[in-house]
Amino acid sequence: MTPENLTPRPDPATFAWSDAFLIGFSEMDDTHREFVEVVRSLLDANASSMQQCMQDFIDHAQNHFGEEDVWMRDTDFPAADCHIAEHAEVLRSAHAVLDRAKSGDVATVRRFAEELTRWFPAHADYLDSALAAWMVKRRHGGKPVVLRRQIG
Repeated sequence: MTPENLTPRPDPATFAWSDAFLIGFSEMDDTHREFVEVVRSLLDANASSMQQCMQDFIDHAQNHFGEEDVWMRDTDFPAADCHIAEHAEVLRSAHAVLDRAKSGDVATVRRFAEELTRWFPAHADYLDSALAAWMVKRRHGGKPVVLRRQIG
């Protein structure tokens, strides 16, 4: 993949869903849209809502990553170990950050949310797009088709 084909790294201040994040597997695209919304909520949370937004992120991530992990295991996806390990690390970090949120550490939660805006595009471009291609090939015998509105 050439650099111009990669999803641009978003600015945390403007992080929002865009067609740039589409990978061509509707179940995953829908879940990714929710992921972006949950991260946006974390970025926008005030001190009184931070802990709940962090818990909402964890709830989403457990479902999101769990679904992808099942797809990988059930279909013998070749890169499953690496992908599943990355999910586990994000969840491990999220639980540690939730503990910090419970003690009122807003700055750590905000940094975690900002880091998610940097992590997600690369994760989606490399690991999730490979899984999407695998799933579409298994289900439909071809490659994902992605139609994007003008990005920019």
